[in-house]
Amino acid sequence: MSDPTKGVTPRILIADDEPTIVLSLEFLMRRSGFVVEVARDGDEAIAKATTFEPSLVLLDVMLPRRDGMEVCRALRANCGAGLKIVLLTAKGGQTDLDRGLSMGADLYIVKPFSTQDLVASVKQLLGADSA
Repeated sequence: MSDPTKGVTPRILIADDEPTIVLSLEFLMRRSGFVVEVARDGDEAIAKATTFEPSLVLLDVMLPRRDGMEVCRALRANCGAGLKIVLLTAKGGQTDLDRGLSMGADLYIVKPFSTQDLVASVKQLLGADSA
């Protein structure tokens, strides 16, 4: 049986309220061939995830209205395990990492991060489903 997602461009939702980070991530993901949408707060991230139906969410932990941990938990509950979630945060402690992963994140990346490593991680997460 053929894979119905083969040939479909993955969709990335960037949820971050810092304009320079959004601009950088949006450029990076588009240049890598992904379709991109942006949400600037937690409530908007949940709403856009419902309508945009992303393959992966790049999710800042410290968002207005609803923090990234709450958004992660909500997305995991509403969108299931098929949605890949990458938490991006300045909080690098083990407790923060453990909490992020327990909320359902697939990956936890501490800022500042290498853009090359981020793109590689995104591609790896998205490629895991088609392997």
